[in-house]
Amino acid sequence: MKKIQMVDLISQYEKIKPQVQSSINNILDNAQFINGPDVHSFKDELGAYLGAKHVVPCANGTDALQIAMMALGLKPGDEVITPSYTYIATTEVMGLLRLKPVFVDCEKDTFNISPKAIESAITARTKAIVPVHLYGQACDMEAIMKIAEKYDLKVIEDNAQAIGSDYTFSDGTVKKTGTIGDVGCTSFFPSKNLGCYGDGGAMCTDNDEIAEKLAMVANHGQSKRYYHDVVGCNSRLDTIQAAVLRIKLRELDNYIDARRAAADYYDAEFSEVKGLTIPKRVGNSKHVFHQYTLQLDDGIDRDALVAFLGEKNIPAMIYYPVPAHKQKMFASLETSSGSLENTDWLTTRVFSLPMHTELEKDQLDYICSTVKEFMKG
Repeated sequence: MKKIQMVDLISQYEKIKPQVQSSINNILDNAQFINGPDVHSFKDELGAYLGAKHVVPCANGTDALQIAMMALGLKPGDEVITPSYTYIATTEVMGLLRLKPVFVDCEKDTFNISPKAIESAITARTKAIVPVHLYGQACDMEAIMKIAEKYDLKVIEDNAQAIGSDYTFSDGTVKKTGTIGDVGCTSFFPSKNLGCYGDGGAMCTDNDEIAEKLAMVANHGQSKRYYHDVVGCNSRLDTIQAAVLRIKLRELDNYIDARRAAADYYDAEFSEVKGLTIPKRVGNSKHVFHQYTLQLDDGIDRDALVAFLGEKNIPAMIYYPVPAHKQKMFASLETSSGSLENTDWLTTRVFSLPMHTELEKDQLDYICSTVKEFMKG
């Protein structure tokens, strides 16, 4: 049995190695490191895959969120509703822009932001909602978009963990996550479902005016060289990363299928294990399983379980042990939060098992039997 990894990027790379090396060598031979042809081709190909009119690449997923907020005209003091149960990048950029994060609770079974909590948190200062499609499953976007329309709010989707996921509306319309709100933001960090071999990110929108502003902000606030109309930043996806992403985009649906097959295996093994709750799959959302995250009942020692798995050479991670509203970084900033009962409970009860495209049956067997050994005591 191969060594078990949380994410096995080496085995994945071996399967596409010739294409990757050929593309990178071509870039090196032509020295088109910045804004080369692969960047433009990737923009078009990703847009076609997502069904998005505009794609604006950038340097990373955190930049994507910041650029989106800048392009939408959010100002210091504006309130932005967002989950506390998420990676810190989602709210970190709000601190940088001196916005006011308004932390609301998530749904205990899906881990995603609660539409009911969103509507309860809206005030006259609220300008935007940032839903996070956590662990690979879409938020309740139909409900969120209805709230946004009712109160005239912008919606910025954090799609870093769910690229490729389909969301089905009640009328049968199907859209990819990241293409539903005003702007969708994603990360191409290597461990993501669509990851490059460094840092990378992108934003997408169907709105021509927003797309123009996104591109300007990402490029020093200019649409014409040396003419800077707005304050911007320098955030680019380099050509080598774009070339890698072009190759992996062609495999993305296969990668998703492999992740879902591994999740199916875990579900079958753990569905009847006392003390464990498997991830809920919402019927109108195609879960793409960036993470496979289980909940432990009260009274089960999570740290002991993670340590036990480690002793058996099985990595396990806790995403996320400290919710955003309890992070020290916000102590000096204006924030707001209501009841976050589910958030606080989940941060003490969840753990994630290895999840990637290269998991093999003997590895899955070993992981599952080891978890069940601990649970039996």
